[in-house]
Amino acid sequence: RNQESGSSGHCLAVVLSRLANAVTPLWRLPYQEQLQVKYESQRKILQTLASRLEELGIDAQKLGGLCCPLQPVVPSPIINGYRNKSTFSVNRGPDGNPKTVGLYVGTGRERNIVCVKANHVENIPSKHKQVAQYYEEFICRSPLDSCILFHEGGHWRELVVRTTSCGHTMAVITFHPQQLSQEALATQKALLKEFFTCGPGAVCALTSLYFQESTMTRCSHEQSPYQLLHGAPHIFEELLGLKFRISPDAFFQVNTAGAEVLYQAVGELCQATGDTVLLDICCGTGTVGLSLAHRVSKVIGVEVVEKAIEDAEWNAAFNGISNCEFHSGKAEAVLPQLLASWEDAQPLVAVVNPSRAGLHYRVVRAIRNCRSIRRLLYISCKPEGEAMRNFLELCCPPDPRKKLAGEPFAPVLAIPFDMFPHTVHCELVLLFTR
Repeated sequence: RNQESGSSGHCLAVVLSRLANAVTPLWRLPYQEQLQVKYESQRKILQTLASRLEELGIDAQKLGGLCCPLQPVVPSPIINGYRNKSTFSVNRGPDGNPKTVGLYVGTGRERNIVCVKANHVENIPSKHKQVAQYYEEFICRSPLDSCILFHEGGHWRELVVRTTSCGHTMAVITFHPQQLSQEALATQKALLKEFFTCGPGAVCALTSLYFQESTMTRCSHEQSPYQLLHGAPHIFEELLGLKFRISPDAFFQVNTAGAEVLYQAVGELCQATGDTVLLDICCGTGTVGLSLAHRVSKVIGVEVVEKAIEDAEWNAAFNGISNCEFHSGKAEAVLPQLLASWEDAQPLVAVVNPSRAGLHYRVVRAIRNCRSIRRLLYISCKPEGEAMRNFLELCCPPDPRKKLAGEPFAPVLAIPFDMFPHTVHCELVLLFTR
């Protein structure tokens, strides 16, 4: 209808603008103004925390209503194209193409969701956009439909692209097998490999091409193994003079240059000495612990993703770091066992970097009840969410009913890091002591 009325160009421009505003809502602002917007948002979060603490009978510091001093937002060394990981969806585009590879605009409630190509989005690097473009070309050639709703059939689903400063590119393609036979699946995998190695997609120069058969929105490697179709099983990144191996589903900060600045600051805030043990909770591939290993006597990492732990162990060995041990499993199951027998004479500094879901209550309880932990650094990408609950659990008075017997922590310093330029998000580091 839009094309017939001659307004398709205008409508596309509107959709592209909507996508940019949804994904990178601050993109029109000069960078210094973006930092000021983020500072104000973090200030409100600390004001909220101060109010919540006062409700618990805890006197927050009277610093403009904040619970602790707030430093200016630390800027990102790279402002555009900084993401080292992008996730692209497959769905109907503004032009009606049901195999558009891009990002969503619209809401399910209003039933106006469309998938828009991310070519103009500021924070996604050109390499990611290139791989997305060729993945769209491939699935448009395929006789198999895209899988938008599981119960409606279809096969081709999302694309994840990961890149590193070493020039490596990994692509992970998700595919719903529906009722296809193993022979038919093998054919699709062969066609995909041929396209990206010998066909038009070869210009992407993929280091690794993975394929995952998935019958749900998100599948872990344990639920549905990642199948390597081409190239190396891992890509590699360099950070603070160390080399890190990255698996398809391993966590790694999406802004590598920003992560270097963040981890250097974390090292200073830890105030670790030669006899300190660093507890790295939600350690991912071990980046925090390994970058600080030279400052402490020992690093103990805990991570739920098994493949990430394998990467962390490899990273330690490759970099010649021998004072680290890593434990695979849910932190709420592993950590209480680790800390139950801890000797008070051994000083512990804890660094936690959980997902947006925050820490499980049993993890907070284990930290509170371990008297050796006097200093805790909480790194949060969404401090106004579930992390706020963790902050209150760490600082509330002892409560026998909740088995919180340990001395409470107190927030003493907050430093925001802009890991996500052009967006409203910030990485907040909160230092707690007791």
